[in-house]
Amino acid sequence: MLNGSLIELIKYGWIVFWLTLLRVLPFPGRTGLLKIGNPGRDAPVLLTGNFRLTVARVKRAFNGVDAYLLIANSRGVNVWCAATGGHMTNHDVVSVLKTSGIEPLVDHRQLILPQLVATGIEARVVRKKTGWNPVWGPIEAIDIPAFLQGGLVKTPPMRRVNFPWKRRLEVAVAWAFPISLLALPLWPWWGLHTLVLIALVWLFSLVLFLGLPLYQRWLIPAPRSVGFIFFNFGQYGILLTIWALWLIALFGFGELFDVLSWGFMLRWGSASLVILLVFGIDLTGSTPNYKSGLHPDRFLRVVLDNNLCRGAGACEQVCPLGVFQVDRIHKRAELLGIAHCVQCGACIVQCPFDALSFVGPGGKYVTPETVRQFKLNLLGKRWVDVGKQRPPK
Repeated sequence: MLNGSLIELIKYGWIVFWLTLLRVLPFPGRTGLLKIGNPGRDAPVLLTGNFRLTVARVKRAFNGVDAYLLIANSRGVNVWCAATGGHMTNHDVVSVLKTSGIEPLVDHRQLILPQLVATGIEARVVRKKTGWNPVWGPIEAIDIPAFLQGGLVKTPPMRRVNFPWKRRLEVAVAWAFPISLLALPLWPWWGLHTLVLIALVWLFSLVLFLGLPLYQRWLIPAPRSVGFIFFNFGQYGILLTIWALWLIALFGFGELFDVLSWGFMLRWGSASLVILLVFGIDLTGSTPNYKSGLHPDRFLRVVLDNNLCRGAGACEQVCPLGVFQVDRIHKRAELLGIAHCVQCGACIVQCPFDALSFVGPGGKYVTPETVRQFKLNLLGKRWVDVGKQRPPK
């Protein structure tokens, strides 16, 4: 018979397999309180969203640590997207704290939140409404044990979001699988050629995402004047380069196997172009390192009002790209890595002194109040018109 640990490993692998294939879709699990191991009255209390893949990975990351895990309603979406898009709110965190039954189980009132929910969950609101003291945990679930053993202190790498080859492979699979399903209806007309088309989908997806380190320096936003179609020339330049190389390979294949014709080149040339353009809809938005090309926020930049900054350090704790460095002596923050900013807004939401805001072309400001209140839809547009005119202080 299989022992319990092996059964759990198989279940975990099964969940990861299917939810990776379908991770572009929301997959909600149950909410409430989950006990990990044998937690006592001083055990840490952590929170995550109810995206089933996230819950499975967080549970596995504890690796022998006894803890309480609160699962808030994120509508089956990963915590970063859920908090940024308004699918996981202050109310959801407050609700699970008050209804889960966690309070009589522990003697402390310390809640460890995923750092990536800082784009939408306000620590001070949670503290005011519940009496619990939020602490920002690490970005990666695998770092939770080290974070707990280190006295809830995050090292700089724990605060930084990365995109290693394993994650890039997951994203490639998450794109390729649903697009492959969309290609299946072509079978009555294309027959076995449909399988070749699906193979192309997987090929281009793997090349685009696994090869990202080779060309990521070109993924920079183009000026607004370029227009919607070519909103990110670097992104489309990469796609067109890959397409040109594919056409050359296609021509060579046709010559080698004596199948070259205008019909052959037209069929596979146009099919490959369509596939690449589908990937190009939001290539940068599929990465954690670059702003989505569909989001108007990509034209904004974070600005710091030095007169309001008191060096509280919330910005440094929640920024996923290491933009901020706080001078504890002079009590002020510096935007030393502003070139890496992805305009997630976490720093603006969490700053207790409203010293940070967005400013766009023409001096158009997006105030902290707007960022906190109005979230982004799937196209990256806020529920109100972006920006309020406000002279810098």
